[in-house]
Amino acid sequence: MHWKERLVLAIIMSATMALMVTLLVTFINLGLRSDFIYLWLKAYLLAWPIAAATAYFFMPLARRMTDRVVGEVG
Repeated sequence: MHWKERLVLAIIMSATMALMVTLLVTFINLGLRSDFIYLWLKAYLLAWPIAAATAYFFMPLARRMTDRVVGEVG
């Protein structure tokens, strides 16, 4: 996969995953409060860049691991 494709995929996937996970965990930990959106957005903006960098660098290893698992199963 070309680095630009890998970057775009990492950004899109990490944005989606970080959004859902931070939304759920913030709600579970704090409940629906008056400052919920602010606290969730704060968590999201912290988590997303970390998730994006992790996804970008981990993707080649994850792809190789996936190929091994799928190859062994199929």
